[in-house]
Amino acid sequence: MSNEASRARHPGAERFIPDTDDLAEMAEAARECRGCDLYRGATQTVFGNGAERARVLMLGEQPGDQEDRQGEPFVGPAGAILRRALVDAGVAERSVYLTNAVKHFRWRRDESRGKRRIHQRPDAGQVAACRPWWLAEVRAVRPEILVALGATAGQALFGSSFRVGSTRGAMLEWQEPGGRTIPVLATIHPSAVLRATDREVAYAGFVGDMRKLAKLLKQ
Repeated sequence: MSNEASRARHPGAERFIPDTDDLAEMAEAARECRGCDLYRGATQTVFGNGAERARVLMLGEQPGDQEDRQGEPFVGPAGAILRRALVDAGVAERSVYLTNAVKHFRWRRDESRGKRRIHQRPDAGQVAACRPWWLAEVRAVRPEILVALGATAGQALFGSSFRVGSTRGAMLEWQEPGGRTIPVLATIHPSAVLRATDREVAYAGFVGDMRKLAKLLKQ
């Protein structure tokens, strides 16, 4: 794809960002976002959700099928895994703001399985186009800690060289543009637990990462 074609598909969300730190106003403005081409196939924009001054901001990849239908982040099967892990690790959900690197669901139709909508990973242009939204959320929430849930979230923060396998469980540092240095805990996306051959082992490892978060919050 040429640069001109890429810009046409992914002009970026910057012009849709309101001049405010009010999350409700941001969410309303995000409904009209046309920063990339994903809005065409999605039911609706899925903005972040959580306390306005949450201590932790968790960044995932994109909404899934249920999130796209309900308009809330992490309400599908992966969200259930995440919420159960937070409880098991002793992290209060009220201390967490949940959002995604991309605000629209990217999917393809699986005609062989009852026209089921199958998740497709957002491409680099779509992730870059949506970056102004989650940056605005970070500025508004001012979290003490960020959690990168999976590869797409990690690459949104640190670039294409980020790999979950080599950074999982580690504490990294991310420089907010023009702002603070914020610690980042890198881990898998909870959907990886659902895809694992041994879900019990995968879930236990994920809870272990959330326990590291709980320990940080007690310091």
